[in-house]
Amino acid sequence: MLRREMLEIMLAAAGTSMLPRLGCTGPGAAIAPGIQLYTVRTLLEKDVEGTLRELSGMGYREVELAGLHGLTPEAFRSLLDRHQLTAPSMHIGLPQLRGDPAPMFAAAKTLGSHYVVVPWLDVSERETIAAYRSRAAELNTIGRQAKDAGLQLGYHNHDFELMPINGVVPYQVLLDESDADLVKMELDLYWLAKAGGEPAAYFARHPGRFVMVHVKDMSTSGEMVDVGKGYLDFQAVFAKADTAGIRHAFVEHDQPPDPLQSARNSIAALRGVLP
Repeated sequence: MLRREMLEIMLAAAGTSMLPRLGCTGPGAAIAPGIQLYTVRTLLEKDVEGTLRELSGMGYREVELAGLHGLTPEAFRSLLDRHQLTAPSMHIGLPQLRGDPAPMFAAAKTLGSHYVVVPWLDVSERETIAAYRSRAAELNTIGRQAKDAGLQLGYHNHDFELMPINGVVPYQVLLDESDADLVKMELDLYWLAKAGGEPAAYFARHPGRFVMVHVKDMSTSGEMVDVGKGYLDFQAVFAKADTAGIRHAFVEHDQPPDPLQSARNSIAALRGVLP
């Protein structure tokens, strides 16, 4: 299953009867263990509450949303509250943020999400550097709308943004041409490593920009594995948390054979590296 199949999120317009619970920590503060719910999507499709209960019992305190699995924002928020979880961030596809993003922003507020993150660009929207420049301008527009609504726009990378096009790295275009205040970055550490990038170099060049990270590990053969089962140096990443601006860390595995065991393995390893 392609990630984008889960990311074409069509949330119903929601009111804000529930007060937002941001759950944000600042750089230098302790970072709560989090998980991107895409990891357990197959379980959520069958049992949302039972899955959230399991994650909370493992010690997760934050989740990042990638769809609501048939529930309204109010109903999903109620389950988060019941199981002592917060959702400081949610992924929403770029098509759903175009035009009038107000319904998506209202849903984010109901869910307690401060960050609205664009998780993916369709191939048709990233074929040239000119296309990436257009995306950067578009992110600025949506980022301003998010800021006006009291939210923060973010962007999540894969490896394709780091593959040069005619000698130019698209990710650098996004970083340079989107406003650092309006568009924060969620750095996916696995995809960065897959493309040969180094987190420290990006942190140094763009301090404070990387407010979230996806903690995903890589085997020596380049495969995605549970956190702690690969060779990526997450301790070195979190040693630079203040420089980077990291506030939230979400473990993730795109295709785990056993989603709950992956979540257990990953939180055990994550606890060993979080500041």
